[in-house]
Amino acid sequence: MMNSKIDLAFAESVIQAEGQAVLGLLRLVRQDAFAQAVQLFLECEGSVIVSGMGKAGIVGNKISATLASTGTASHFLHPAEAVHGDLGRIQTNDIVLALSHSGESEEIVRLIEPLKQREIKLVSIVGDPQSRLAVHSDIVLCMGMLTEACPLGVAPSVSTTCMLAMGDALALTTMKLRNFGTEDYARFHPAGALGRKLLTVGQTMWFKSGESLPLAQESDTVEQMLLKNETTKRRGAVMVTDAKGELAGIITDADLRRSMAKKGANVFSVRCSDLMTPNCKRVREDALAAEAMAVFHKFRIDELPVVNAENQPVGLIDVQDIVAIKIVG
Repeated sequence: MMNSKIDLAFAESVIQAEGQAVLGLLRLVRQDAFAQAVQLFLECEGSVIVSGMGKAGIVGNKISATLASTGTASHFLHPAEAVHGDLGRIQTNDIVLALSHSGESEEIVRLIEPLKQREIKLVSIVGDPQSRLAVHSDIVLCMGMLTEACPLGVAPSVSTTCMLAMGDALALTTMKLRNFGTEDYARFHPAGALGRKLLTVGQTMWFKSGESLPLAQESDTVEQMLLKNETTKRRGAVMVTDAKGELAGIITDADLRRSMAKKGANVFSVRCSDLMTPNCKRVREDALAAEAMAVFHKFRIDELPVVNAENQPVGLIDVQDIVAIKIVG
């Protein structure tokens, strides 16, 4: 092991330099250009295409991912690949966000002419306001020429940290304007722990809007109930409605088996109203899936009707539906 003295004071200076530079962006956020860029993102009918070369490209990838996960469609485009055919990925209703501290990265500058030919809006995050990228952008977010924190003053560090902070400010301000809520976030993050907790019953139930539900009326016989649901997706229960179409009860496979054991073939003439469990547990489609799981656990049931605000059945959720998405754990 090398017996080297680690310069902790220098490490502190790196963090201080980057922190101070990020705070210096507050002046930029207060300028009209920032609000104009956010408005452009908000009104974009296509995608925000983010591009950058080298370390700026890596930061651009992250900014694009943040935009996409918070409600603004976005893709990353490598500038070198762009001029070799990938410009075809950009549609006329897209916006391009280009990142370059110098504003003179050759690969980025080469994108300007083809973008202008197609009248595609160009937003840039740059350091030099006199650079070619800045001069030819529709909206310029100019950070100023920043001194990098590395001992040689050349390795992208302060500049890329500022680009990342500015990208987050753009993405999250746009997100806030969209009223992008927890349910929206969950739809874009279904595999994440937070996303799973925020999933609603409507997003997890087996039956979707417009599909045939396992339904019967109180006045139906068991035979009529079975015939009505012959082609319905198989589940372990049938929901029973009253004359108003509201949920009146539920008949499970277990209910049917127990009745058959007692009545034999006569079970087919039994009315659903006599076989069902009335006033059964139910859940609204806008409730969190975690709430449905709590009902399953508390009452030891496997099937739970899903109803709308008028107490009409709109779906059926099985305990396995929630177990499959790992709501608990």
